[in-house]
Amino acid sequence: MPATIHSDNATAGAAPVAADVLAIARQVLHEEADAVRAVADALAATPDFVACVQAILQLEGRVVVTGIGKSAHIAGKIVATLNSTGTPALFMHAADAIHGDLGMIQPQDFVIAISKSGDTPEIKVLVPLLRRKGVPLAALVSNADSYLAQQATYVLHAPVTKEACPNNLAPTTSTTAALALGDALAVCLLESRQFTAADFARLHPGGTLGKRLYLKVGDLSRQNQRPQVPADAPLREVLLEISGKRLGATAVLDAAGQLAGIITDGDLRRMLGSFSDLEKLKARDILTPQPATIDVEDFAAEALARMQSRNITQLVVTEDGQFAGFIHLHDLLREGLV
Repeated sequence: MPATIHSDNATAGAAPVAADVLAIARQVLHEEADAVRAVADALAATPDFVACVQAILQLEGRVVVTGIGKSAHIAGKIVATLNSTGTPALFMHAADAIHGDLGMIQPQDFVIAISKSGDTPEIKVLVPLLRRKGVPLAALVSNADSYLAQQATYVLHAPVTKEACPNNLAPTTSTTAALALGDALAVCLLESRQFTAADFARLHPGGTLGKRLYLKVGDLSRQNQRPQVPADAPLREVLLEISGKRLGATAVLDAAGQLAGIITDGDLRRMLGSFSDLEKLKARDILTPQPATIDVEDFAAEALARMQSRNITQLVVTEDGQFAGFIHLHDLLREGLV
């Protein structure tokens, strides 16, 4: 049983004891984790899950997910996950279905009904109507002997012995188990379709997630100036190039126009303590050879990872092996990738 808050701390206006709260929270998480493991173990006991995945892969229509109460919220999340991973899906509330929403289901569709008990009144009304439509029905249930399970084409069993709620009433463990099984279904479909990060990016163009998946280095570096000096450039020219282009660095190119190295403002500061005759210094004398680079076609998120791993703030950008500019940490900050 979950730990309970002592009565002397549960009076009106009294704050619960921190130790009790943590014990309750840990107990809930352990019970829900155990339930998810039980769902994973139950998959081996029936071929229906694999058959359900295969049926959806061959589907010409959409997956319609329905439920009532808390199961409806889980259904909505599963629909969102399916849509974002390449499986067209719709949400239909089980109560609204019998008041007109049933019209959204087409003959080529596939229905998943979520219900812990599988015996709720709304589900019992809905199932015969779905059977008349002739669409395949998968029952995502805790009770494999329920009315819904018996009437379904496929049974997706999410066994739950008790809720994490101390009264065994509030849907907690059961909704977690149903959600996890829905995620497993979506990922199986994703991998079966060989759905790639590029596919994912096309469906997620907005926000930081979208930018991480589609924004390329060249999209940012082409907006910057391209500080560069020849290898025999005097120190004054190097200073003017770095300060004028405002990227904190300049590329150094050899006589053939190939990248010979990089000079950063940090290199310049360190140089002051290493050389006594600054007038004779050339770019080649103070450059850092073989600087960190990244291609214009790489993702901007990869540029961030390389900067973080090397503890630097800019990367030299190349295109077809040639110097093409710089990408700076500030570019990534501006796009919200940091």
